[in-house]
Amino acid sequence: MKVVIAEKPSVAREIAILLGATEKKEGYLMGNGYQVTWAFGHLVTLAMPEDYGVTGFQREALPVLPNPFLLTVRTVKKDKSYVRDLGALKQLNVIDQLFKNCESIIVATDAGREGELIYRYIYDYLNCSKPFERLWISSLTEKAILNGFNNLKPGKDFDGLHQAALGRSRADWLVGINASQALTIANGSGIYSLGRVQTPTLAIICKRFLENKSFVSKQYWQIELEHRKEFIDFKSLSKIKWDGGKKAEDALKSLQRHGLATVIDIKIKKVNEQPPLLFDLTALQKEANTKLNFTAEETLAIAQSLYENKFISYPRTGSKYIPEDMWVEVSKLIWILEEMEKFKGVVAKMKIGRLNKRIVNDLKVTDHHGLLITGKVPSALSAKEKAIYEMIAYRLLEAVSPVCIKEITDVVFQVIHYDFELKGIKIIDAGWKAIKGSFSDEEKDPIQDLPELKIGDEVKIKAARVLEKKTKPPALYTEASLLSAMENAGNQIGNEQERKAIQNVGIGTPATRAAIIETLFKREYVKRDKKLLVPSEKGLKVYELVKEMKIANAAMTSEWEVALQKIENNEENMANFQREIEVYTTTITHEILALSIAVENQPELICPKCKLEKLAIRDKLVKCKDENCNWVQFRNICGVQLSLVDLEALITKGKTSLLKGMISKSGKKFDAFIVMNENGETSFVFPQKKKRR
Repeated sequence: MKVVIAEKPSVAREIAILLGATEKKEGYLMGNGYQVTWAFGHLVTLAMPEDYGVTGFQREALPVLPNPFLLTVRTVKKDKSYVRDLGALKQLNVIDQLFKNCESIIVATDAGREGELIYRYIYDYLNCSKPFERLWISSLTEKAILNGFNNLKPGKDFDGLHQAALGRSRADWLVGINASQALTIANGSGIYSLGRVQTPTLAIICKRFLENKSFVSKQYWQIELEHRKEFIDFKSLSKIKWDGGKKAEDALKSLQRHGLATVIDIKIKKVNEQPPLLFDLTALQKEANTKLNFTAEETLAIAQSLYENKFISYPRTGSKYIPEDMWVEVSKLIWILEEMEKFKGVVAKMKIGRLNKRIVNDLKVTDHHGLLITGKVPSALSAKEKAIYEMIAYRLLEAVSPVCIKEITDVVFQVIHYDFELKGIKIIDAGWKAIKGSFSDEEKDPIQDLPELKIGDEVKIKAARVLEKKTKPPALYTEASLLSAMENAGNQIGNEQERKAIQNVGIGTPATRAAIIETLFKREYVKRDKKLLVPSEKGLKVYELVKEMKIANAAMTSEWEVALQKIENNEENMANFQREIEVYTTTITHEILALSIAVENQPELICPKCKLEKLAIRDKLVKCKDENCNWVQFRNICGVQLSLVDLEALITKGKTSLLKGMISKSGKKFDAFIVMNENGETSFVFPQKKKRR
């Protein structure tokens, strides 16, 4: 009997049907010589400090450097402590019995670093030594699964992947546990969290936020001219930027009196704009955030659902290419799209026999190829699933379409002694841009038709105006732009040698970046302001404390990603990597413990209930120090954090200032005062609406 282990019950059921294992048992399916079981994600994890005898936050116990690392059953939070997840324990017992009684194992967890780790942790925790093979597939279609079972790979072929996954897991544990405990101890109050990827990501957000806030905008003025020739209207803009409005107005009068603009230079060039490549996960998340306002985590969840329903290929891919042997499948996928009303007209215009092969590159395919639709025509999709599916389908059609050919004309006019410039863009062949039939998202240069112009031509100035402009601060991050920053973190490093060494290497991986961003929200380090990501007071405080340390350094994290990739490729030893991480962990732990953290200028407040004890002020709540009194006030009220000023006003004067933008249970925004009675009980008071005259 062979045991097949999948990552989720839904995937296990799909595999079991194809293998003929249809007899239902407790925790597995059986039949035709197979027993098909499943995990629920990570059933087994690295043990916590308590398992090594380190309880609470002990300065003298840091850094905690396990040797060896222990594995434990997944835990869940119950009341104020963590206990074993009984569901995970029950399923592990099922898997244990199946492993003990089988001949061999087939690993069918997701084909990637995390999927490999999920299985290996279970295998090691159960002290199993049975031989195993690997099912390595990029989609869950019937054809892909059957082909995968006909071409099972030896388990040892993935030892490098396992070692890289193990290295990543241990590095995250060492840095996260020790740095978080050290900062919590150094601060003296509140619980703080730091992480190997989390903290550099927070640093990226905070640095941009502070640059944006400290930016001093400067005014400048330019002059725009309107022209008309051969019944075509077009505009030109002054090269000079005046630093005073009066200077620009004086120049405007001279230009208006002159009335003619003379062509002094023309450059015409043809540009072939290549189609975009296929989506990898990060590119899909960026596009969905920009166009659909989906979060990175939301996009991943939707893509995972489409994958499990066999509509798209494996979503956690870091590649935008396909291998040569898959090219024959592309035209079949396009014909499948023709069956759908949405794509029928587009596919009909495509030259299927002359598709662009730019996406074919064996060397640039990593564990999985770029995102593709499958041969299964989708049905009964939710609105969000439909939007993501269509995004992936459109990208496939664009990627294999011809180049877009443009003619770009740069013209310089001279009026008196002032130079004006304009750009004309003419589409010669729409190519891939005809797929969606819209050119409204042309990057910086909108399409502008120009008449025939040659040097020496004089064109009338139809109208002229002064434009008042301001220099713009660096834009705050959205999830889309943050994903780009994480993806290209190595390129942002100041030191040229360091930058070249890790160019095009990011922090995190396509599969983990969404989770990192969500962690920052859960830690209340970052909040959303519409589409923008804004650090909280707590997030800025953490950044100020660690910004000069290695733990906030994107270069360090990018270097680790390079090392992990080398481990995966069997080019580097995991034990050496772990030793380096332990040295690094020891250094940053001592750095953080040595911090002299100035306690916030917190007001000394007396409990409004017992009127005797002082209040302990924390990030999330304020409470009476007398346990018998037990008065508590949470600082986050309907999504708005009470500042120290409002907190002091509430407790000493019984009323806050007007708090704006609170969100009710029904999701509606409202403004209100928080008031407190003599017993320390709070309620809302709503501002009176002004009567209309």
